[in-house]
Amino acid sequence: MQCQRAHICACDCIQSFCIEVPALHPITMISLFFILLVAVTYATAQAQSTPPIPIVRFESDGPNPDGSYKWLYETGNEINAEESGYVKNFGQGEGKEIQTAEGKFSYKAPDGSLIALTYIADENGFQPQGDHLPTPPPIPPAIAKALEYLKTLPPGNNEGASSNIKPQFQAAPFKARPRF
Repeated sequence: MQCQRAHICACDCIQSFCIEVPALHPITMISLFFILLVAVTYATAQAQSTPPIPIVRFESDGPNPDGSYKWLYETGNEINAEESGYVKNFGQGEGKEIQTAEGKFSYKAPDGSLIALTYIADENGFQPQGDHLPTPPPIPPAIAKALEYLKTLPPGNNEGASSNIKPQFQAAPFKARPRF
């Protein structure tokens, strides 16, 4: 028995042992591939689909001619945000006007805790405040004691004992290199 190209042979040396796989028409192969692709796409889309989260409340005012504005929103999954802003020194010219914004937002963290942040953004930069934000470590007692001591010193020329220290080396004067 001789194997044909449309069949898969288990071994070329054994001509009598062939596994017959029927040859498929190219249109049939393309159709099967397309059906498989659609099935995989549908299954992936079903696994990833989540219900849309509604916007419960939305308000917006501005931007107004004086640079002020206000907006807020609340979503169905407990996200709240609001911000208002205005221009400090409005009408005093370029370089003197400062856009200022104040706001807050909150949401539930994956562990269920409430994350709430309030902020101000103005000429001093972005200044957030919230219980979840990291805080600096306490000042070591020795440093705190030194700072307190420095506060007791009388104001002066701020040179202190360091004015008596002479440099141990003198920098060599800069010499231009010749150009070639």
